[in-house]
Parts: sequence; structure tokens; C-alpha cells
Amino acid sequence: MDAHYTQVMKAREAIVDTQPRLYFAYSGVLDRVEFEKWREEHSYEFFILPEGQIAEAKDVDLIFDFPSRWWGGRVAGLADRPGARVFGRLFEIPAVNWPVVQHKEGVVTGMSIERTVRVVVDGKEVEATAFTTSPNRASTQGAISPRFIAALVRGAEQSGLPADYIAEIKARALV
Repeated sequence: MDAHYTQVMKAREAIVDTQPRLYFAYSGVLDRVEFEKWREEHSYEFFILPEGQIAEAKDVDLIFDFPSRWWGGRVAGLADRPGARVFGRLFEIPAVNWPVVQHKEGVVTGMSIERTVRVVVDGKEVEATAFTTSPNRASTQGAISPRFIAALVRGAEQSGLPADYIAEIKARALV
């Protein structure tokens, strides 16, 4: 348990709006082994990430713009790019658990911010919340983290994302 746990639990207690949130996950959270490890390390055993559905975010692209000491290199955020797409999973998260998702995605540390994305799931377009690098923390200096790419690929494979999309991730990591 860390100092952020108390902050997250207070935020959970303060939740007034009970509407579930749609969460588009495209990054390391999709690696179930790493996610479970994080969940246990931070004492969130009560939080179960649902199965979710494969989804495609429209007009955004991956950008490796967050230099992470923990990952040993840059990790991915989202950038607006007409015609581009990012695959991931769409989850419906109970409002009371949204602060846990914010912690996992780095909002509590100032690493990331929330943003709205348009996603297509089961042929329908919906708006969801995704997380991307906080502009004041963004940098494209340094190498992309090989460990992060490995987790990104594992998560994409575990999630059943399209093989051509996974191949694109691998190819972009070599640049």
C-alpha cells in the first residue's frame, strides 16, 4: 500500500454520481499479469477489471511521449490524427471504482490526464474516457521502452486485438 491508496479511497468515498464510466484501455493495463501484480501491490484486491469488449478508437494514434523511469524508456499516450486508429478494450467501470482506474493510469501522480475518445464497439460509436500523457510531462527524447513494448504486445495479444495492429506496434517500436 502506498500514499496514493489513501487518496484513492477518500475519492471513492466522495463519489456522488453513480453512473458507470466507459473506459477505453489501450496500454499496459491490458497485460493481465502486470495488471494483477499492480492491483495486489497497491491493495486493490477488491477491484476486478471486467472482461470488456474489443474497441477501436477513431482519429487518434499512439505516441511514445512519456519518459518513464519505471519502464526504462518512453511509453505510449494518444495523439489526435485524422484517419488513424488505436485498438484496445472498452470497459464499463462502476463510478465508485473510477479513482482506482485513475491511479492505475497515472492521474494521481500527474503523469496522465483524462481525454474523451470516439470508439467503435460492436459496430456502434460511443464516447469513452482514455488516458494520455499530461502535456507538461510529454517528451519524445530518449528511446522507447522495450519492456513497455513487450507488455503492450502481450496485452494486445491477450485481449485478442487484430494481428495487423499488433504487428504495427512491433514495427513502430523499432523506429
